[in-house]
Amino acid sequence: MLPLTSKIRLVSFDLLHTLIVPRHPIHVQYARALEPFVGLLDAQALKYSLHTALRQLQVEKPLYGGDTTAWWSEVIRRTALGAGAEPKALDASLSLIVPRLMSSFSTKEAYKSFDNSLDVLHALHHDLGVHTAVVSNADSRMLAVLKDLNFPTSLTPIILSELEGVEKPSPEIFQLLLQRVNSRVEPPITPAECVHVGDELQRDGLGARNAGMNALLLKSRGGEDPFSLEVPIQTVENMSEILEWVRVRV
Repeated sequence: MLPLTSKIRLVSFDLLHTLIVPRHPIHVQYARALEPFVGLLDAQALKYSLHTALRQLQVEKPLYGGDTTAWWSEVIRRTALGAGAEPKALDASLSLIVPRLMSSFSTKEAYKSFDNSLDVLHALHHDLGVHTAVVSNADSRMLAVLKDLNFPTSLTPIILSELEGVEKPSPEIFQLLLQRVNSRVEPPITPAECVHVGDELQRDGLGARNAGMNALLLKSRGGEDPFSLEVPIQTVENMSEILEWVRVRV
């Protein structure tokens, strides 16, 4: 792995479980949306089936398969079926369930900013003069979510895999970030002058390092440590630690 640089000019962030978190666990929000149509489903069964459905679709149809609504509709359908929903009742109501969930997860109804992320973004940009951006394997609804949560316009560019046709951990998506930033920055920022912050080892940590960037892994899942094995990427506990890490490197 590359050594950490002594100077940072750009901090890029993942979105889910990094800058934003679900206002309530996602499987709980699914259960509430499904209940009027298919009855109350077991929460733990929903949690497991949602995880399974997401992993399946990410492999079967990467980059949302060219149709984000259809992709999420299939995630919702498999999640409900996997948790025991009656197939006929589900199929009869899916056209009502999907728009409700798609709409909810486009706003602050479903999400909130994580920790003191807004204050940290402000300090990075205004106090330290560091550029901030987003690199996320998310769909375009995240643009509306960030606006609804009052994230600053200085958080730019916002690179979303659905819109760009490439996703983490490919080095290409991080290279695209630098191209966008350097189109308006002089002198150009090098990969070694960047740090990417996220919560997933492969996509965020190793993806960024393979693109020549620094990386930090944020432990944001309610105290659950997703990095139980020794990893070659530095971890931080919260957003304030990220700010302090950058502060000594500008």
